[in-house]
Amino acid sequence: MTDIVKPQKRSEMMAGIRNRDTRPEKRVRAMLHHAGFRYRLHNTALPGTPDLWLARYRAVIEVNGCFWHGHDCHLFKLPSSRTDFWQAKIASNRARDARHLAELDQLGIRRLIIWECALKGRLRHDPERLLLVISWWLTSGISHGEIAGGRELQIAMDHSRPCN
Repeated sequence: MTDIVKPQKRSEMMAGIRNRDTRPEKRVRAMLHHAGFRYRLHNTALPGTPDLWLARYRAVIEVNGCFWHGHDCHLFKLPSSRTDFWQAKIASNRARDARHLAELDQLGIRRLIIWECALKGRLRHDPERLLLVISWWLTSGISHGEIAGGRELQIAMDHSRPCN
């Protein structure tokens, strides 16, 4: 199926998509702030400029868009036009994410990824329960975790990555 929008207009539309202060990110920030957690936004001193830096817990929280980071969920669908471009774009985003994770590992910083599908869509989680799981992770000392949408609210933990 061809794009109904002219390439110049499509380029302008795509350039207008935010990479920080997104609605899902603001939702997580509001939940954490209301619960008493304090954080710094977009800390440029850390690899990848993470969304939230919680210095007290030596942890970062990333709120990743399912499309832009190629998450395997109901919100991700590869566009039917320019598939080669989009596959390369998403692959480079994933490679960059992996590089930043390795750099954070070297610094002994913990990382939690919250996927967009955990916050919106048909498989989103209840905000109160989501906050409980995030709070538990922050205080647990577990080095890496991911929260995605689905029937069960759980943190997928990567035990193969010890935190220094």
